[in-house]
Amino acid sequence: MTRSFAVLFPTLIGLLGAAGIAAAAEPFPTRPVRFIVPFAPGAANDLIARAVGSKLAELWNQTVVVDNRPGANTVIGSEIVARAPADGHTLLQTGLAHVVNPSVIRKLPYDSVRDFSALSLTGESPFVLVVGPQVPARSVRELVALARSKPGTLAYGSTGAGGTSHLMGELLKSMAGIDVIHVPYKGLAPALTDVIGGQIQYSFGSWSTVGPFVKAGKLRALAVTSARRSPTTPELPTIAEEGYKGYEATPWWGIVGPGGISPSLVKRLNSDIRRAMATPEMKERFAAQGIEIVTNTPEEFSALIRSEIARWAGIVKTAGIRAD
Repeated sequence: MTRSFAVLFPTLIGLLGAAGIAAAAEPFPTRPVRFIVPFAPGAANDLIARAVGSKLAELWNQTVVVDNRPGANTVIGSEIVARAPADGHTLLQTGLAHVVNPSVIRKLPYDSVRDFSALSLTGESPFVLVVGPQVPARSVRELVALARSKPGTLAYGSTGAGGTSHLMGELLKSMAGIDVIHVPYKGLAPALTDVIGGQIQYSFGSWSTVGPFVKAGKLRALAVTSARRSPTTPELPTIAEEGYKGYEATPWWGIVGPGGISPSLVKRLNSDIRRAMATPEMKERFAAQGIEIVTNTPEEFSALIRSEIARWAGIVKTAGIRAD
């Protein structure tokens, strides 16, 4: 009996080891990958996802389908991914809303940490504070002075309650101690139209969106929202440089999958995303949109998500922001 077990045991170990290797080397993807974008076509998130998706499709020799599911401040698209099988075939293009929503939406249908597998950052880019041509302010300091001289008169537009531009506006309002009106819109385009037309005085948007209007003289750029100047617009100061030390709101983009993806597949997906982002073609495409490519490890991305949730919770509480 002992001799038989001694003979069989190495064989059993070998079979189990072979099975483990086979599982680890299981082909991926085995079918088209669904890349959920919780924004409408044409938004910065959509442009990024389509660029990344096309490179991943080349690496995987498999179709990557970009599926736009806008609405509810990204909740609709995010919930689809949170409920999807943890096999890597459903991914989410995510960003700042992912870490803000736990603070501004009372009943999220998912947990922003537990129900997702962090894969990698893909890029970041500051928003730009812009005013209409009829606004006399040529700096943030002058805009704040104007707001203080006319309390309750100036208005800024956002993409909706609880959205990124709303948070940026409320953060400046709180730090500068000004009384201004928030006007929510269904998207940045109509907000900018009203800034240009003089119905409201200012807004915040990505350089890829506001840049053409600035270059055409229809909008005036005052500052960027990041902690440091942007390489895309180095002539623009940060809002912190304008006297509001600590002001920092840098939109970032990244990719997550459903919670519970195996460590080996998370590692594989991270490696492939970083390979895709490192190509000269991607650097050129992102630079044209004013976006700096930034990637990291799954552990680093997960830590960033947790820290950002905590940071924005404090900002949202101070400003009293609610999306619902």
